[in-house]
Amino acid sequence: MKIASINVNGIREAVGRGFLDWLANQDADVVCVQNLKAKSFELDDSILYPEGYEGYFLDAEEDGFSGVGIYCRKIPKAIMYGLGFPQCDHEARFLQADYDRFSIASFLMPDGSDPAAKQAFMAQYQEYLSKMARKRREYIICGTWHIAHKTIDLANWSDNQSTPGFKPDERAWMDQVFGPTGFIDTFREINRDGDEYTWWPKLDSEVPRTRQEGWRLDYQIVGPNFRRHITDAWIDYDATFSEYAPLIVEYDLPL
Repeated sequence: MKIASINVNGIREAVGRGFLDWLANQDADVVCVQNLKAKSFELDDSILYPEGYEGYFLDAEEDGFSGVGIYCRKIPKAIMYGLGFPQCDHEARFLQADYDRFSIASFLMPDGSDPAAKQAFMAQYQEYLSKMARKRREYIICGTWHIAHKTIDLANWSDNQSTPGFKPDERAWMDQVFGPTGFIDTFREINRDGDEYTWWPKLDSEVPRTRQEGWRLDYQIVGPNFRRHITDAWIDYDATFSEYAPLIVEYDLPL
């Protein structure tokens, strides 16, 4: 099973830069997308239902803002829209596809431009993650968390300790997610190298992404029982239709 996650940072702009061509060449079972910045009724069928996939989307109430989606090769048993608290649901930050043995979610954390709003979201989301961890069902949560967890996850970390996305309280919150709450960072199970990023604040199209200073803000997280099923994980640096790079993880389970 191959799952890709990508913050498109505007789905229509990403399509104009080659997103659909990239999708057609992925051979992915599920592709989670975030930050659509468009309502689904505004999108062409070619975006809603690309060949080989069924698309599911959650629209934000505000125009041109947020939004998440999931492209699935196999139709899910059910789709869950939102998490039941207004900040998440009105801003369209969580969408979940349920299959027989596990669920796959597309998730978008607030970026921290409003620190109080991000803190409020994190507090409520932590309650939900704790409930998920106690269930028998397994989860794969894919998306942009807008937090670089460790110093290895961003360039020039020493200069960014007061920057949203790397503040001590945000990193401590991630410590809880990957510690007592029990979830696992699938990418770091496979790759412990530095200079592995999914977002670049000052992207230079003339310089390869691997030579630029970035942040790893995107994750696929799973519960401890899924650790043994992670077989590979990588960042697709060649996909340049967004300021974010796709995070791709393979699991030794069928969808």
